[in-house]
Amino acid sequence: MSQQAISHKFLFLENDFRNSGVAQADWAAKKMVWIPSEREGFEPASIKEEKGEQVLVERSNGQKVTVSKDDIQKMNPPKFSKVEDMAALTFLNEASVLQNLRERYFSSLIYTYSGLFCVVVNPYKMLPIYSEKIIEMYKGKKRHEVPPHIYSITDNAYRNMLQDREDQSILCTGESGAGKTENTKKVIQYLAVVASSHKGKKDVNPVSRKRNTF
Repeated sequence: MSQQAISHKFLFLENDFRNSGVAQADWAAKKMVWIPSEREGFEPASIKEEKGEQVLVERSNGQKVTVSKDDIQKMNPPKFSKVEDMAALTFLNEASVLQNLRERYFSSLIYTYSGLFCVVVNPYKMLPIYSEKIIEMYKGKKRHEVPPHIYSITDNAYRNMLQDREDQSILCTGESGAGKTENTKKVIQYLAVVASSHKGKKDVNPVSRKRNTF
């Protein structure tokens, strides 16, 4: 497997069974929802019967339990599995957001958009997605044209600065160990490469134009 293919594995979303028509039909037939779980936070279940404010659901292990309607959160269709921008979710709730981040993380997709924000889950290991080739892939690209990445956030801020002639800010926030420092380093790395190449072009053009006047 080439280095580029390895890098793309950690950036691009691959289609799987959950995006198929069969998965969609199965989700609709079972009336899938999320219910509270002491161990996982939330777990999937299918609605069997509604009794006023109570709902009888069946867990994935076959066990049936009764829960309050207030404790149920709607599950998104399988086509939204590992979606790159969670603002696109049909049902934007805590369970669906956590599940999407979990699924992407287990697929080594650590960057996920949530509207204007980029959510990063620390992989606690080095991933091959910060090379100069990856930088070239994000240069000058709009956010929807490439997979979620800190480089995309940085490039858009840089382009907006050049176009609008206004200061831009990138805020890296999170708890201790979340990866704020590392992502800040990636922002600086990207700006150093892109800004230097841009400066080089500006330096070359006037010289070439001057030579043409002789």
